[in-house]
Amino acid sequence: MASAALGRLEELLRGVYDLELECRVEDFLVTDRRALPEACRHAPGDEQLFVAHGDDEIGLTLFLDAALLRRLHRRDPTVALTQDNAADCWAALEGVSHFLCVAHHATHDRQVSLLTLELQAEIDKYVGSFLLLSHGDPQRFPVELHPLLFQTARIDPGLAGAREPLYRRASHYAARFCALLEPGLRRVGAVGGQGWRTQLRRFYRMSDGAKLRYIERLAPA
Repeated sequence: MASAALGRLEELLRGVYDLELECRVEDFLVTDRRALPEACRHAPGDEQLFVAHGDDEIGLTLFLDAALLRRLHRRDPTVALTQDNAADCWAALEGVSHFLCVAHHATHDRQVSLLTLELQAEIDKYVGSFLLLSHGDPQRFPVELHPLLFQTARIDPGLAGAREPLYRRASHYAARFCALLEPGLRRVGAVGGQGWRTQLRRFYRMSDGAKLRYIERLAPA
């Protein structure tokens, strides 16, 4: 069960990064835990990307809970992003981001680390939210977005488990990178020049190590 909102969120991120992928999220989407392999059914949270490695190929399954998609349908963030649907929007954006990032790297025969996946997902939640908010009010820059995502939001230790330090590191680097984007976003808005898109697309295609070096050089802690 895919939703129109999920498809629009996928198109949003594909457009930002100029991604040309033959695969689409809906073709790899599972919404019922009972359809997952036994070993994966008890993974916590409403969103999870499962990756299976073969000799010459990988298998992808994106799990998004059916209740999450129903809520997205009732309160579509691509129509209006509000405090009532922001958490669901971010969960969906995270899942789509993970899927696209793995698919993009696989298409170019490149590996991707868990840190890069989580770093990119945090960036995509910020950029996706900025675009959705800007569509509703192009003249207003959402100054509350960066602190909301990177200061107010908390990592759930129960969901993160042993990966909590990795998630914190990814959020730390994403906060620094998104702060780099803000001057350009403030000047041109969502419908202005392409400088911020160029920056995002170049960053997206960097190697794992190059991404961290880029942030360390341009956005010191």
